[in-house]
Amino acid sequence: MSYSDNMFASLFDKQKANQFNIGNTNYKERVIKLKKLKHALESTYKQDIRDALYADFKKPQLEVDLTEIYPVIDEIKYVSKNLKSWLKKQHVGTPLAMLGSSSYIINEPKGVCLVISPWNYPINLTFGPLVSAIAGGNAVILKPSEMTPNTSRLMAKIVADLFDENEIALVEGEVETSQALLELPFNHIFFTGSPAVGKIVMKAASKHLTSVTLELGGKSPTIIDDSVNIDKVVGKIIYGKFMNAGQTCIAPDYVLVDERIKESFITSFKKQVSKFYSEQPESSEAYSRIVNKKHFSRLNELLEDSKSQNAKIDSGGQSNDENNYIEPTLISDLNEDSKLMQEEIFGPVLPLKTYKTLEEAVDYINSKEKPLALYIYSKKKKNINYILDNTRAGGTCINHNLLQYLNHNLPFGGSNNSGIGKSHGYFGFLEFTNQRSLLKQHTFGAVDLLKPPYNNWKQKIVDLTIKWF
Repeated sequence: MSYSDNMFASLFDKQKANQFNIGNTNYKERVIKLKKLKHALESTYKQDIRDALYADFKKPQLEVDLTEIYPVIDEIKYVSKNLKSWLKKQHVGTPLAMLGSSSYIINEPKGVCLVISPWNYPINLTFGPLVSAIAGGNAVILKPSEMTPNTSRLMAKIVADLFDENEIALVEGEVETSQALLELPFNHIFFTGSPAVGKIVMKAASKHLTSVTLELGGKSPTIIDDSVNIDKVVGKIIYGKFMNAGQTCIAPDYVLVDERIKESFITSFKKQVSKFYSEQPESSEAYSRIVNKKHFSRLNELLEDSKSQNAKIDSGGQSNDENNYIEPTLISDLNEDSKLMQEEIFGPVLPLKTYKTLEEAVDYINSKEKPLALYIYSKKKKNINYILDNTRAGGTCINHNLLQYLNHNLPFGGSNNSGIGKSHGYFGFLEFTNQRSLLKQHTFGAVDLLKPPYNNWKQKIVDLTIKWF
């Protein structure tokens, strides 16, 4: 389904007119919507989703099930189980000075929301925020990426089959479509993408003082000290880095390795890449492709830039432009001003950097923007605590990677350059609701004694209140 600019405004107006009908639904009615989506993903359209993602960038079926379908279904289960309690009026304390009153918080819908999702995990990162928006009682317009046309087309069909457009609609289109949507006065915008585009979204939102959730990215570092079992650690890093051919916002972007274990890291890397993807990863059914020629060329340029500065390819480095294939690659001896060390890589290239002291590694991390994720591999509690105390990140996983994303009890999101706001579970629900304060006065209160005209007696009451209450 596509809309002209006028049709975008018309669609927005339909949802705006219907927002209170949606907002006044109870938890049972919202759970019914969520279960409709759940059934569509796990049954009706499951194979269609697998086929669409394979067509877009040869995503392996198991990865589709694990990283696209499962997270949304698990989110639906978690939200459905807890939504009743989240929607209850929350009683909070009232100061003694306001005796005769009671105080509450109610989580009310924000209204009409826009979700702009990326191409790397299109099902997950479109329908995941939608679950939170539905739980909050909102109307929603979804705008997925044009870079995965088969999946976007399928999602449009799913949404149209399940929902009326005056409550949830999906619009397809190029960048101009997103620009037109951003002109509209949404009550909340949830954007997942790069920091550069996040700034554009935030600037557009500021025109209407629209609240935003920005799930961005950055260069997520991995620190490895010399206390680890190197084979176990390297296996975990390869899994996290090369899933989806490295096109993951929380993938390890580069590794900082104690210089004493550099060579053992390289040896283990070569061995385990072959174990995961065979001697010829291009023929492996477990390895994705780069999403399109533009991103393939960008990644090749990053590699060529580093090679021209005498960086060392320790493993991999081969590519095939016929099918956007880039081999799992480990590269070291990089100049700090190389593009690989300055830009988020978002592909199957892993820079290797060594350090002499933990302080040196921490200083290096702190010289860059706050990352979305920071990974620590160590058996030493002292080292782990030192890194945690002296760095800042959106989230951290110790002795593994990516897993923090899958726990709905944890808030997911960045800080500053890596994002604003949180998602998943209760935290996603809060992003799509306004915590409305409610105070109800039941009887004549002390404050009512302090109305003008003022006198010495009233002043004494104020003095006593300041001192004792």
